[in-house]
Amino acid sequence: MSEFADKLIGWYEENKRDLPWRDTKDPYRIWISEVILQQTRVAQGYAYFVRFMERFPDVFALAEAEEDEVMKYWQGVGYYSRARNLHAAARSIADAGAFPTTYEGVLSLKGVGEYTAAAICSFAYDMPKAVVDGNVYRILSRWLGMDVPIDSTQGKKQFAQAAEELLDKTRPALYNQAIMDFGALQCTPSSPDCQACPLADSCAALAQGKVDLLPVKQHKTKVSNRFFNYIYVRTGNHTYIRKRTGNDIWKNLYEPVLIETDTDLTENPEVFVQKLQGVLKKQADVFLKPVRLGVKHVLSHRVIHANFYELVLPEDFGDLEGYQKVPIEELHKFAVSNLVYQFFSLILKPNNQKI
Repeated sequence: MSEFADKLIGWYEENKRDLPWRDTKDPYRIWISEVILQQTRVAQGYAYFVRFMERFPDVFALAEAEEDEVMKYWQGVGYYSRARNLHAAARSIADAGAFPTTYEGVLSLKGVGEYTAAAICSFAYDMPKAVVDGNVYRILSRWLGMDVPIDSTQGKKQFAQAAEELLDKTRPALYNQAIMDFGALQCTPSSPDCQACPLADSCAALAQGKVDLLPVKQHKTKVSNRFFNYIYVRTGNHTYIRKRTGNDIWKNLYEPVLIETDTDLTENPEVFVQKLQGVLKKQADVFLKPVRLGVKHVLSHRVIHANFYELVLPEDFGDLEGYQKVPIEELHKFAVSNLVYQFFSLILKPNNQKI
């Protein structure tokens, strides 16, 4: 099986991407890069990695920071539970005094799974641990002709075994980098350039005409629809925001006044105003100004159908239960979701205010 590794590494040495987390043995930098790239494309993650590392250059700087600041620096990356887990893990590492140096120790960090642990340990410590991510599933399923579903218990076991058998244990870091880049650049999900592939002569899927059929998944993610109505409430130079809590999307991020409904209420403005009056809990003239309607925001398991409104209330309106009243000029200090950032951009950018 060494020919497989030799061809991958040969391809990598000619085609590898120049990335800021390469050519380092620092487990902290490797960890941050791997977490950012879990659900984020390299082209997008590059800038976020650089910005994050400038503010949190080591695990102790990250551990000492407040969670709100960490979330702000993570803003735009998405999947915010990653940032919360990073912060919690950084504090446990700081308490221990150093980054763990064993596979078991790395795997025990909050938010770190088998793939991330294998990546950190192979890149930082040259441990012979095979990485198995979406790229690896795709390469192995095609090259070996494996049609067992990658999201089944049997499939995960078989692919993990195959990955370990194919791993070049004398060059684990180099091999793992090679197979990951090979999947990202050469053996792509759609329309791979098989004629230019160094593995073409031994690829089972290519020989059988099954390249587009592999890998196989057995489960389709059920997608739910949610209807968000955001209201930017302006009272003089202040507005209202709250931190999302509970086990829901965007936990610990901030948002303006929100009314979530079971259906789109743009055709039932009376019902919407009634619900808003229930939030305000004070008698007030409600003149909602539509800012943008019908915004569709797609997440992995949900589709958010959002409507954006603006409401101007008297400057002495007072407090709003469940929300904090903040100066508009300080909104940029709070971490928000991409959807809320889009809303604030529509409101604040025309006035050259920070967001």
